[in-house]
Amino acid sequence: MRHRTHPSPLLTDLYQLTMAYGYWKSDTHEKESAFHLFFRKAPFGSGYTIAAGLSDAIDWLSSFRFSSEDISYLEQLTGNDGRPLFEPEFLDFLANLEFRCDVDAIPEGSVVFAHEPLLRIKGPILQCQLAETALLNILNFQTLIATKSARVCEAASGEAVLEFGLRRAQGTDGALAASRAAFIGGCSATSNVLAGRLFGIPVKGTHAHSWIMSFENEPSAFRAYADAMPNNCVFLVDTYDTLQGVRNAIKEGLRLRENGFEMAGIRLDSGDLAYLSIEARKLLDEAGFSDASIVASNDLDENLISSLKQQGARIDVWGVGTKLITAYDQPALGGVYKLGAIKNSQGDWQYRVKLSEQSIKVSNPGVLQVRRFERDGMAIGDMIFDEAGHGIHSRQIVDPADRTRTRNFDDAVSSKDLLVPIFRKGKLVYSEPSLSSVRDYAAIQKLCFHPGIRRLLNPHEYPVGLAPELYSLKETLILEARSQ
Repeated sequence: MRHRTHPSPLLTDLYQLTMAYGYWKSDTHEKESAFHLFFRKAPFGSGYTIAAGLSDAIDWLSSFRFSSEDISYLEQLTGNDGRPLFEPEFLDFLANLEFRCDVDAIPEGSVVFAHEPLLRIKGPILQCQLAETALLNILNFQTLIATKSARVCEAASGEAVLEFGLRRAQGTDGALAASRAAFIGGCSATSNVLAGRLFGIPVKGTHAHSWIMSFENEPSAFRAYADAMPNNCVFLVDTYDTLQGVRNAIKEGLRLRENGFEMAGIRLDSGDLAYLSIEARKLLDEAGFSDASIVASNDLDENLISSLKQQGARIDVWGVGTKLITAYDQPALGGVYKLGAIKNSQGDWQYRVKLSEQSIKVSNPGVLQVRRFERDGMAIGDMIFDEAGHGIHSRQIVDPADRTRTRNFDDAVSSKDLLVPIFRKGKLVYSEPSLSSVRDYAAIQKLCFHPGIRRLLNPHEYPVGLAPELYSLKETLILEARSQ
């Protein structure tokens, strides 16, 4: 079961509808076009990105239909002169509109890189245009959070990471989407119970400081909680004096053991986590609780986790909230959606390129696909090519920023195309994997890349380039456009 946030096509910017109206008025709305959704720069200074959000995008596209309530709302919109913005015949057209585009996408959990299309949509230009905003909203955010989660889990080096961000998330919709994406990125569980119900994510949690403070003292609070939930005891020990809190937890743990239960662990939520975890580990081990976990929270992210591990912290489980759920250090991915080609009246693709004073913002023309080359199961380079003919048989990539930098892949190197069919003529043809399968796939995917690419700081640059034929096409189109 999945959460559907806004199935309405009104989850869009107004200019998508005004453009759609313009296409309809000019009788160009059925022109077949190809759009691509991609990002220009990996977030967080990361050497890689984890694709996420496709499942919710499928939900939205599958539900694409203007309801009578949607049409009634659009009837009320007016232009600058106070007259209706859209004429009744156009609204009738929208009321009967059925989604019939072809959609290809890179599966969730895949490792992806800048300028590679995460999703390609082909079909009537009006329909492709109306899909833009929602697709960007869904894929941008979940890809961002999945990547942050992957980085946090990389820093944790195999130790469990719990997503604790619900109370700091950007609204209820953001919280659910982020919990889902964080699980894809590698988190083991969430505190978000609704996300657990909707997505099947394991849920974790015990008690807060308010529980301790509601009793006369800490030992009585621990005892009452143990009596209530003897099979769920991770005691929060830092309400008053942290190390004394550990000792109090040990006493309660011994009582639990006498009654046939086992204390699962303790949680540290403030103070010098390196020092306190080391001292707590000593106390726990000396008391015979070597299997009790030490859980740490307190504004953690991948950088702080790395620092704590370098300091020898004895932390087994990492509870990460605010800085994960909000993508604290980079709150937006910056993905874009650009037209790559449009068919003329003879049915031939006419290629399009967007120019800019900034070279990074010059788009790639074509009906694009991504091919990944692999040797002995390890990814060694990606090629962006035009599926309509430019570079489809190439085994060379050209650096988009420097034509003299090329890389060749011999015939012994295997390859696979990353974009797979999702919709054909508006009909879903993709069998969606379970969320746990997506999470497992993401974990396997990361291991197919050199550790230097997964480095948190100053990662190695993975080679991504254009097929030579696509590079030449792009260069020609740029020169033609600049000469106008």
